[in-house]
Amino acid sequence: MEASLELIERGLLVGIQDMGAAGLTGAACEMASSASTGIELDVATVPRREQSMTPYDVMLSESQERMLLVAKPERASDVLAVCTKWDLDAAVIGKVTDDGMLRIRDADGVVAEMPAQALTDEAPLTERPSSPPQFQDALQGLNHDLIPLPRDYGAVLLELLGSPNLSNKAWIYEQYDFMVRTNTVIRPGSDSAVLRIKGTSKALAITVDGNPLYCLLNPYVGGTIAVAEAARNLVCAGAKPLGLTDALNFGNPERPEILWQFELVIEGIADACKALTIPVVSGNVSFYNETNGISVYPSPMIGMVGLIDPVERAVSQWFKNDGDAILLLGETHDEMGGSEYVRVIHHREQGIPPLLSLETERALHTCLLRAIEAGFVCSAHDCAEGGLAVAIAESCLSRPQGPIGASITLAPDIPDMRIDAFLFGETQSRAIVTVEVPHVSEVQSLAQAAGVPLRTIGTVGGQRLRVGSPGLETPWVDVDVDVMHDVWTRKG
Repeated sequence: MEASLELIERGLLVGIQDMGAAGLTGAACEMASSASTGIELDVATVPRREQSMTPYDVMLSESQERMLLVAKPERASDVLAVCTKWDLDAAVIGKVTDDGMLRIRDADGVVAEMPAQALTDEAPLTERPSSPPQFQDALQGLNHDLIPLPRDYGAVLLELLGSPNLSNKAWIYEQYDFMVRTNTVIRPGSDSAVLRIKGTSKALAITVDGNPLYCLLNPYVGGTIAVAEAARNLVCAGAKPLGLTDALNFGNPERPEILWQFELVIEGIADACKALTIPVVSGNVSFYNETNGISVYPSPMIGMVGLIDPVERAVSQWFKNDGDAILLLGETHDEMGGSEYVRVIHHREQGIPPLLSLETERALHTCLLRAIEAGFVCSAHDCAEGGLAVAIAESCLSRPQGPIGASITLAPDIPDMRIDAFLFGETQSRAIVTVEVPHVSEVQSLAQAAGVPLRTIGTVGGQRLRVGSPGLETPWVDVDVDVMHDVWTRKG
């Protein structure tokens, strides 16, 4: 990655492509076809681990951590020098041609030759039957009247924080060296990890997102939300999203219901990428993930990267200072379908996932980035799985120097909204932001200009998380942050 970034930063490349499916064959054909050119490669010059490999082996090997680079001939030595600097094997293995052909040589002889587009735009397509599963209506048919209101919202919050999807993941990422090369500015545990690009003023924010349950309940909406949440994670770190890669994991596509899920997820991802102007630069598809005819949930995972410049603008999700004002950006709707609350507390994987307006999402991104660029934002955290109460709790708990409390006063956006939907529903396009009190009015002005609803909902400080409503004598939630932290880290 670092070598690639340096090559791009120095303007040494005309093109670059990751090698994934079909290895060198796939990358070469795609690059030539997209540029309406040809490409000629000599497999005898390709670095390899085994000298006995045939041209067939070399062209179809899917060895990882490889890139196919295109540079002007006069810059080839500069590209090789950068690769040597980073201890990478590299070689000049061919050239771009103008005849539209993919031509493979092995030293002096041609071993394969065909039009590059024959393997891309002109490849034959197979049309398979596609239809929703018979149980789709039942999946979406969640009757809210059958969901009892909790007696203790604090107990619900603790149970959610201790659940596998929402609990602290440090036990996983601390098994790896996430400070390698000392480039880590914001370590894992925030919405995005942030890595500085040494020798520049810039940094990269990196995140991964996806919600298989949403995609089961509504594949199109699940696909759009996967992209939107990943982008929101980057924006909360102060990064402008640059591009994404996807990992699409599904069951047997020969079954009409699986292909239906796959098609709608792809449409959702594509529409969200177009609306948010985020290109898909790579990806992979994994089918036939099932046992005894029972498939995995449709699981598109979105890996996304964004740019922060200068790196000093990077923002983390945890609350910082006693007395900071806590702001809620975005509106909350009466939505509980597909939520962690319904799944964990009521043991139902049902309902219609929260709706997503891509226009509203864009407005939130604009507002957040402007506020961060102006230096007003102390912390920012998106509201996602677990809803508003969990997002606030995570902002209290993820602080590296130890948890900190908060006092929150909320008024439901809809007067007759259920309290559990207000606290734990997963309405999209929302973020929890903290700012110093003198800057609240300035952030309000930025939100108004972007068309984003904003309200001041509380203050950072203390050793308890209290969440209540105006005029409410007893808070809905009143929990010691150390107790929350023990549950969240699965110590309690």
